[in-house]
Amino acid sequence: QVQLVESGGGLVQAGGSLRLSCAASGSIFSIRAMRWYRQVPGKGRELVAGITSGRDPNYADSVKGRFTISRDYAKNTVYVQMNSLKPEDTAVYYCNAALQTFRGTSYIDYWGQGTQVTVSS
Repeated sequence: QVQLVESGGGLVQAGGSLRLSCAASGSIFSIRAMRWYRQVPGKGRELVAGITSGRDPNYADSVKGRFTISRDYAKNTVYVQMNSLKPEDTAVYYCNAALQTFRGTSYIDYWGQGTQVTVSS
């Protein structure tokens, strides 16, 4: 069993900041990458930021310079610090991890339940 639990969402005014956290737990052997996606009603899920072992983080153009992703490898936790938030950042934010369990033989994507971020103008 693997769980991804997000926290840190909420309501903030434009220009404000939020920090999202996602902790992965369970029978985890290895995590290759952890990512944040977001989704608004009626649209597909959009990759916001990702961090892969041994590589530089990557960001969507719309958040570059405002969001920073980081990872605590010891805690299997990923964070995204979101600054200078805009109303268009309003979405449900989902955590994703490409990981292998102790019983698994390949990396599989797991998802969190999502956390709402609302930015008021």
